[in-house]
Amino acid sequence: MLVRLAVAAFLLAHAGIHAGFVSSRPAATAGGPPWPFDLGRSWALSNLGIDPEVGRLVGVALVALTFAGFALAALTSVGIVPAAIGPAAIVVGAVASIGVLSLFFHPWLVVGLAIDLALLWGVVAGSLPWR
Repeated sequence: MLVRLAVAAFLLAHAGIHAGFVSSRPAATAGGPPWPFDLGRSWALSNLGIDPEVGRLVGVALVALTFAGFALAALTSVGIVPAAIGPAAIVVGAVASIGVLSLFFHPWLVVGLAIDLALLWGVVAGSLPWR
């Protein structure tokens, strides 16, 4: 059960970090790093000529899907939701996360992309703890 709780905590933490995209930006500090979570700056959407406000709405929707998918997977991991839903919830959360991290890319977000790919591999390989 401890492994399942750790997996649930990890999934919720990974989902929670995406809240940085929709929360208010902290005050900039002299010489401090730039804030990596910015829905106003999308290399892909701006190249397609998509209005920044529409891009922001796309980003918010992807963040919501990311959180919903990983929260549902966390509930599955601890046995609150049927185990059959877990793999699909991981796929929804990871694909939405890859979408938001790719569309609004910052080099620091590579770690999140790696986590999403590892989670998708876990689904494909069947190595998730509730399977």
